[in-house]
Amino acid sequence: MKKRSMWSGVLLSTVLLGSLLLSACGSDSSAPAAGGSGAAGGKKEFTYAMSGVYKPFSFKENGTLTGFDVEIGQALAEKMGMTAVPITNPFETIIQGLNSNKYDSIIGSLTVTEERQKAVAFTNPYYRSGSQIFVNEDNTTIKSKEDLKGKKIGVVKASNYLDWAKKLTDEDKITQYDSDITALLDLPTGRLDAVITDQVVGLRFIKEGAGKVKDVGEPLSFDEQAIAVRKDDKEGVERINKALDEIIKDGTYAKISEKWFGRDILQKQ
Repeated sequence: MKKRSMWSGVLLSTVLLGSLLLSACGSDSSAPAAGGSGAAGGKKEFTYAMSGVYKPFSFKENGTLTGFDVEIGQALAEKMGMTAVPITNPFETIIQGLNSNKYDSIIGSLTVTEERQKAVAFTNPYYRSGSQIFVNEDNTTIKSKEDLKGKKIGVVKASNYLDWAKKLTDEDKITQYDSDITALLDLPTGRLDAVITDQVVGLRFIKEGAGKVKDVGEPLSFDEQAIAVRKDDKEGVERINKALDEIIKDGTYAKISEKWFGRDILQKQ
């Protein structure tokens, strides 16, 4: 009896051990993955990049990043249930930064072009504007794009305005800047004969009285600016498009646009 009782104890211990192992395995398979929807913590981050030197779209005021693009990103993040994290990056490498996973999107006044569509995926347009020529207020020789041949033109690096400048003057007459505002400020100094930039940016510059500048001729183009994500991020495009549609429908977009420009810049000119 004692021998039988000993073997019964061993058998019972084996069964209990097996049950504990099975229980542990079952617990591991049902546990949420780290960082997943079941992970502790706050909302997921919505990281979006801009140059930070493109007033009034993105710029620093008293050390704080602000502007139209910043506020649009914040409104989109709220609709998506995410935390807005704006990031600055030099414009000439902003697409490379996106494709290197430094951030998840670009809300940086990126004009939709065929060349850029090869590198990124674009959402629906989030505003519309045009490429415009600006000159010093007392300039009477430049009245249209035909008058720019041989003239000194200022543009932002790696922008579609640089492409326009190359078509309209000699390459050695082109000066590239980090900021459109810096280029516009150079017009009264005589360093430049003209600046090609976004129509909205130039008109805001004039309105604020930042320099004696005027726009001349018809816009060189009417452009659509969109939010960029990585080429394979179809989910990101759909999510942002849905949030964009929501802020347009509920009036949030119009409110932000009116604040910065006095009108709705999504509408065609």
